[in-house]
Amino acid sequence: MIKSRRRFIRNSALGLPVLSLKAKRFRPPILPVVVSTWDSGTIANETAWSALTAGEKALDAVEKAGIAIEDVVSCCVGLGGNPDRDGFVTLDACIMDEEANIGSVAFLERIKHPVSVARKVMEETPHVMLVGIGAQNFAIQQGFPLESGELSPAARKTYEKWLEKSEYNPRINIERTQGKSKGGPFAPSRLPDGSFNHDTMGTIALDQSGNLSGMCTTSGMGFKMRGRVGDSPIIGAGLFVDNEVGAVVCTGQGEEVIRVAGAHLVVEFMRDGLSPKEACMKGIERIVTRDTERAKDFQVGFIALSPTGEYGAFAVQKGFNYTISEPDQQGIVLDSESYFD
Repeated sequence: MIKSRRRFIRNSALGLPVLSLKAKRFRPPILPVVVSTWDSGTIANETAWSALTAGEKALDAVEKAGIAIEDVVSCCVGLGGNPDRDGFVTLDACIMDEEANIGSVAFLERIKHPVSVARKVMEETPHVMLVGIGAQNFAIQQGFPLESGELSPAARKTYEKWLEKSEYNPRINIERTQGKSKGGPFAPSRLPDGSFNHDTMGTIALDQSGNLSGMCTTSGMGFKMRGRVGDSPIIGAGLFVDNEVGAVVCTGQGEEVIRVAGAHLVVEFMRDGLSPKEACMKGIERIVTRDTERAKDFQVGFIALSPTGEYGAFAVQKGFNYTISEPDQQGIVLDSESYFD
């Protein structure tokens, strides 16, 4: 099956760069468009869509999408997320606009909206990334309130359940995403309370002026080693935007995305002429074929958006979905195809 899948991808994707990117650019654009990871992307998309249809920039729309999802108490985003194995919630986020302006924060504690702090890093400093206590101090200086740091009731309950065994095993049991009951505390879909573990929220958008932007925000892998940072705040890994080519954002096991500079890789495949879906497929193939057996135990998903409004997605495993909003349909959740059927 794996060899047959590889042949399919090679035949369908590798042979397609002859379809020129230039030709695709001159198709009448579909404006505006928002794409977010996961079905919880309906929350992000609703806010971003309102901003875009009011004529706001894609950058403003994706920031508002991030704020909306950070306000929701969930296991994987914002201060309501699951803690590290020492019991502290740490947040990562990044943002990127159509002019390659970028901002990022990592290992940020007690600040409610890391995506907005990332934008402040982009706009108010000569740097692109701040981390830890430095990021927190900067946020406070910019007027962000310092929150209590208490775990949400849901996170507290899940953390106490995890402490019963304190298993540290970041290998992911994919059977959880396929609707089976078997799995460990690092399954990408479900934890002891039934919530998701480390599913990054990412949003990419195309505005009415034809400009692209994107953001990525997460509380990271539940019960991770203190100090662990994944791909989400790393421009070129968790997120990349090239206004002439496309925007890509990732979700899943960040270590695997970082190994191949995933978001940038997919954008470069689009530059070579592949469609968003084909480019996502090729990016996933690059990750999987590094170690195919090992890849059976983790999940990574890409979503991509072109300057014409064409979008696509692909994942390592079944179970990844994404949310699309465009003029003819808003907040529609689609299931991604995957390498392992």
